[in-house]
Amino acid sequence: MDTSKQLSRRTFLRGLGVSIALPWLESMGPLTSWATAATKGVTGQVTPNRMAFLYVPNGKIMEDWTPTQVGANYELTDILKPLVNVKEKTLVLSGLTADKARANGDGGGDHARAMAAFLTGAQPRKTSGTDIHAGISVDQAAASHIGAQTRLPSLELGIDPGYRAGNCDSGYSCVYSATMAWKSATQPLPKEVNPKLAFERLFSTEPNAQKIQRDEERKSILDFVKQDSKDLIRQVSGNDARKLDEYFSAIRDIEMRIESAEKFPPIENPDYTAPEKIPADFQEHVRLMLDLIALAFQTDVTRIVTFTLANEGSNKTYPTINITDGHHNLSHHGGDKAKIEKIRKIDILHTQQLAYLLEKLDSIAEGEGTLLDHSMILYGSGNSDGNRHSHHDLPILLAGQGCGTLKSGRHIQYPKETPLNNLWLSMLNRMDVNLRQLGDSTGSLEGLS
Repeated sequence: MDTSKQLSRRTFLRGLGVSIALPWLESMGPLTSWATAATKGVTGQVTPNRMAFLYVPNGKIMEDWTPTQVGANYELTDILKPLVNVKEKTLVLSGLTADKARANGDGGGDHARAMAAFLTGAQPRKTSGTDIHAGISVDQAAASHIGAQTRLPSLELGIDPGYRAGNCDSGYSCVYSATMAWKSATQPLPKEVNPKLAFERLFSTEPNAQKIQRDEERKSILDFVKQDSKDLIRQVSGNDARKLDEYFSAIRDIEMRIESAEKFPPIENPDYTAPEKIPADFQEHVRLMLDLIALAFQTDVTRIVTFTLANEGSNKTYPTINITDGHHNLSHHGGDKAKIEKIRKIDILHTQQLAYLLEKLDSIAEGEGTLLDHSMILYGSGNSDGNRHSHHDLPILLAGQGCGTLKSGRHIQYPKETPLNNLWLSMLNRMDVNLRQLGDSTGSLEGLS
């Protein structure tokens, strides 16, 4: 192809109030991996690295999470078995600790501290008032350095709505147990729980009046960029035309699922007032959000995402797997085998959602690899044993290959009390963000590559 006619990686399809970024296409020229460019001095368009942090509350049944073998030949445990198709692109990391989630003299409030300290490594101030204080989170540390390279510096998503005030856990503000991303020590970032609003944030630039008109006419966003898309398809190769068709189909599929979800009432839950126009089914809600994460990465709208599957301390029920007891109540099982089995089923359900995202990312080709190859997807919790409110030996899994900078397919056991924030420093380094310290980190985490 004539390089003088190559498409820019920043090509957008535009229409009335709508801007749609494009995935990588052959017509944009070859992509060089971050690792190759860094080590061999190869020039050209560098494959961007992405990072996403997925949080699950209330810990795990750790004996059913942690592999007994260390190294590459470990066997997937019951909770990890949903990851069988992407095992070779995951790292199970044992031995990491979130010390600032511990009381450290502040008494009760382990759930609030677990969420607030997870990405910050900072001890949250114990207050139920407005004088909240934690620390900058790893996602926002990255966004402050590289966020200007994308349309959205970062994207904060969740399933449960957050609260800005009130006492939710032993004298800790509700903000702490509902917020993972902190722009600064005093500025928590709210998460978007409505898939429709998240979708519009990714793709729409239109004023509210235009959004209302489009909703009333039930038009697809694709309708507004039809002419631009036709012009583009005439310029690209057959392979690119097929890739664009798949991409547009994915966008339309999400729109139709959002539209379908709006026809049903939101699920009733005693722990929170569900927002309007979200899917009644937990899994459908989660997977809509995960599809949006994949689209955001595929189009390079953002390279940094946080996603909470439920607020910390959540007492959500899971009727689709016949569990009507609250998650938090079950987590304090006291050794009761029936309760432990229910928690195990919830843990497996959560892992199934992770597997859905990883397999989706791995199915999207980009350059010489896949989106999963060019991402770092962190999954875990600030609690390990929910029955004891433990914050050491956390359930942590890192998926993807970080543009060739991660040697995946292993279970790594780190020494006791290794700070979780050491992992964050290592991930930041792979995003070309070099910090000497973040929160309670003591250095980079060894053995990842």
